[in-house]
Amino acid sequence: MGALRDRFLQYMRLKGFANRTLNSYEGAMLDLTRAYGVAPDTLSNAQIQDHLDHLIRVRKLAWCTVNVRVSAFRCFYGEMLKRPTAEFSLPPRGRSRKRPTVLDRKTVRQILEAPRCLKHRALLTLVYGSGLRVSEVVNLKPRQIESAPDRMMVRVENGKGRKDRYTILSRHSLELLRSYWLKYHPKDWLFFGFDRTRPMARGTAQQIYYQACEVAGVGDRQGIHSLRHAFATHLLEQGTDLLVIKRCLGHSALSTTAQYCHLTAEHLLKVRSPADVLFETR
Repeated sequence: MGALRDRFLQYMRLKGFANRTLNSYEGAMLDLTRAYGVAPDTLSNAQIQDHLDHLIRVRKLAWCTVNVRVSAFRCFYGEMLKRPTAEFSLPPRGRSRKRPTVLDRKTVRQILEAPRCLKHRALLTLVYGSGLRVSEVVNLKPRQIESAPDRMMVRVENGKGRKDRYTILSRHSLELLRSYWLKYHPKDWLFFGFDRTRPMARGTAQQIYYQACEVAGVGDRQGIHSLRHAFATHLLEQGTDLLVIKRCLGHSALSTTAQYCHLTAEHLLKVRSPADVLFETR
């Protein structure tokens, strides 16, 4: 892509996109360029749509991955190059309706207690206890844990959408973190990688979760994000207000939070139908 690539990266930086978004969009454009072997600004709308169709039919990419590609193309052609609708238009794509399986409390506890490594237990417990994204937990610094009795919060800095927020800190997480602190003495990053001056890689955190699932005998392959889903669902089942859950998760829209909150079958069994209440006195 050459100069176009540099221009696109600069455009996204000026728009304030996160590094992860920059990398994803850049990768989408490079993939499109390699598919045809020509500069992307010479491609027609039909060629772009054919490429997307190939990703869906032949490469069978996941729904969410294709949506990232669509967003990248709209940013490049529609926003940066400002192609008119007559020359660039992609069909709107909805969200996947497939909902993840929610881990029940017993299963979550088995996963959190599975790692023998204190560092791994502390990381997984913090993800679940505070509803963190994997990118957020690996980028935490010790000063972001506010453990005063009248605070008990985790300050998430530069989260998704470059937003800061506070979320709750569980007492169990704090106990593990204090033991972890005494053993590992983290400095720059709470959960450091092989190089103590750099944060743990997201992929490493994912592997820690998968290993814990294997030890616990849990066949979950949805990833560490399952703990964040469970955090939201279990709060809802405890009767926590949806707006509070929204704030803890760092969502902009309440509709996004609602998608994270699913009632487990066990909880639904405890719910009484209004028809039973209506006719119970008869």
